[in-house]
Amino acid sequence: MHKHLRVALATATAAALTGGLLSFTAVTATAADSVHHPVADFNNDGYGDVAYSAGRSTVGGKKGAGQIVALYGSASGVTSTKRATISQNTAGVPGSAETEDGFGWVSAYGDFNGDGYDDLAAAAQHEDVDGDTDGGTVVIVWGSASGLSGATTVKDAAPSSHDRWGRALAAGDFDGDGTEDLAVGSSSNRVYVFKGGITKAGTYGGRYSLTTDIIAGGEAGTLMLTAGDVNGDQRTDLVVDGYRDGGDVGYYSNWYVPGTASGLDSGQARELKSGLITGIGDIDGDGFGDIVTGQNWDPADDGGPTVPESTTGGKVHIVYGSADGPAATVAVTQNSGNVPGSSERGDWFGGELSLGDINGDGMTDLVVGAPGENLGSVVDTGGVTVLYGSASGVNTMSGYQYFAQSTAGVPGSDEKGDRFGGEVKLTDVTGDGRADLTVGAFGENAGNGSLVYLPSDGTRITTTGARSIAPSSVGVSTDASPYFGANAAN
Repeated sequence: MHKHLRVALATATAAALTGGLLSFTAVTATAADSVHHPVADFNNDGYGDVAYSAGRSTVGGKKGAGQIVALYGSASGVTSTKRATISQNTAGVPGSAETEDGFGWVSAYGDFNGDGYDDLAAAAQHEDVDGDTDGGTVVIVWGSASGLSGATTVKDAAPSSHDRWGRALAAGDFDGDGTEDLAVGSSSNRVYVFKGGITKAGTYGGRYSLTTDIIAGGEAGTLMLTAGDVNGDQRTDLVVDGYRDGGDVGYYSNWYVPGTASGLDSGQARELKSGLITGIGDIDGDGFGDIVTGQNWDPADDGGPTVPESTTGGKVHIVYGSADGPAATVAVTQNSGNVPGSSERGDWFGGELSLGDINGDGMTDLVVGAPGENLGSVVDTGGVTVLYGSASGVNTMSGYQYFAQSTAGVPGSDEKGDRFGGEVKLTDVTGDGRADLTVGAFGENAGNGSLVYLPSDGTRITTTGARSIAPSSVGVSTDASPYFGANAAN
């Protein structure tokens, strides 16, 4: 089957990269637990912040060492000037920039030490640790009044049993004890949870692990983790995405694991529709988080076996939450209702998605990227669809919006291979209680990448005040295709 580029980039060197998508799941703008902030705020100034990877960037002459860029919000949104650009060569960050470490590809935010400032957990999953090739490392970069600075290593719980520590990260209060927990994945199917908070000294309240056995280990393992409260009990639940062996054909598998008073309970895990990119948000405003999973692959066209859930052009599954957890499921494609465009091979609709409340009506809205969209004769330029939540669920009939770089007011232009929509993130970066949109185009300028900021006007996403942020403007080298904007912190 087609391999998702986010996974390829997370598990291979630049020479092994092939077609696909870069992405990272986004966390709900509502339906959060009582501890995990629905919007990251690293400096606690009341404006939401976003953090985007440049995971293939060259640092100190080391190709593929990787960086992550935190853009701090303001009344005028995010800009290239109010930010922190962090690598393993940054003062106070453990380790050093090394070739192909991929620092910052995977990240998650949360107030891990309970001081009121959100912190940023970031991984370098290809870091060689004590002679262990690709052992991986995870650090927490600490929030403060001046933003992110200093960092502490979260030590690998079982370095001899897996590689790629930090391949997946998610934060939330899984046991409802009022402190932030951190879930960490690797090349195995075992997920480790650090509970009760994490201090700057690297201590934590406790640790446990869980598996969803159908997910393969070895080179497969845990691919993504997504946190949110699906059953409304104020404890964070977790969706574990991994690769399963399906016999004649392998495919991505998703498992819902509920949070309980004793933590995540894999004994109550339930399999969901297959896919890879997942977000959780309360689309219908009923107080339960809804699970949205993107599945971007096409049916086989070479006579081989077709992967389950394959749909021409890609789709998203919406699994509505309830007091009993996941309930009714609906699918949305570019052929659903009046959704803009049409389903065509290679569109990769659902290759990225994000959830947030754009208009402040208490119902989460959904943004879906289609980075493989062809517009006119321009191949793989990409596009983004905005679908609004309602009491009856996501509205595919009216109110939708569509953005490409050829849309009036959007910076840039449609160019081959830009992959606009290769990452999308809804976050209130202006402090008005409405989610604004940032869009990554990781293929811009032959892999340099870029971000486009599109604010909410209180009712809808608008191009008024839109701006583009280039890697060079945030201290990211454009040597050897950094893919700035490929993944955002969840």
